[in-house]
Amino acid sequence: MRAFLAGVAVTLLLAGAAEAKPAGHAAPAATSKDIPAAVFTDPPADKAHPPRMEVLHIPTAGGLEINGVAYLAGGAGAHPTLVLLHGLPGNEKNLDLAQAVRRAGWNVVTFNYRGSWGSPGKFSFAGNLDDAKAVLAYVRDPKHAAFLGVDTKTLVLAGHSMGGWVTSLTAAGDDGLAGAILISAADMGALGAAPRASIVKEMADDMESLAGVTPETMADEIQAIGARTGWSPAVAKGLAKKPLLILTSDDGLAAEAETLAKAVAADGGVVVTHHEATDHSYSGRRIALEAAVIRWLQGLR
Repeated sequence: MRAFLAGVAVTLLLAGAAEAKPAGHAAPAATSKDIPAAVFTDPPADKAHPPRMEVLHIPTAGGLEINGVAYLAGGAGAHPTLVLLHGLPGNEKNLDLAQAVRRAGWNVVTFNYRGSWGSPGKFSFAGNLDDAKAVLAYVRDPKHAAFLGVDTKTLVLAGHSMGGWVTSLTAAGDDGLAGAILISAADMGALGAAPRASIVKEMADDMESLAGVTPETMADEIQAIGARTGWSPAVAKGLAKKPLLILTSDDGLAAEAETLAKAVAADGGVVVTHHEATDHSYSGRRIALEAAVIRWLQGLR
């Protein structure tokens, strides 16, 4: 999907996206001196409160229970928590990032949207938005928060690619979050402006592990989404109410992110941007990605 999204971004924004780097407080590439120790060092052992992993079954709309995994940090007491969303279809789930963030003392909750990667139900873009809200409600529930050791006052939402779109819309309407992270976010609303035949062709290559959809139904929903939601002024205004980290790469989506970052800043938001010269999956810059995220998270505490 990333190549097609890049083409759409160039067409809609009239920008050479491969060369675009978001304006603002751009962080330099990580060096050996500023890489957090959690990227490459296990934390001290705590035999009384060791790190652990829990399998989750998270109730969401329609009576479905989607699949999730919680990577829980060691140490006594509640921990700040990152909820991490994958993209379309989610081949890259950034679980190395999840492990690094846990080593930094944060819990990380990951999940699979309904109809994806074995979660029950029919996949849909609208369902993704419902599922993100359901996961936040789940970890905020006092019973679950106590069992998982979640500090509900320090809860951050992060998403990659399509997950960045889900994150932006969800975080914009959730004033209880401590922050939000967009990783090569793809504005699915903007994608809906492309010709239907082009969207159908692209969706045919993004259907592995998705249930209950066809390229045609996915294209129809994307075009419907484009008519009503995306990175609107209301989204920027909502994101301006919380700290925001925007990471971009040379995947053609940086110009879209720059537009969003400027809109959030114009509304008084605190935005940190970081660019890496790599592909959509950050294949050559995984350590740099982890370092940038952890440094930003540490600044919230």
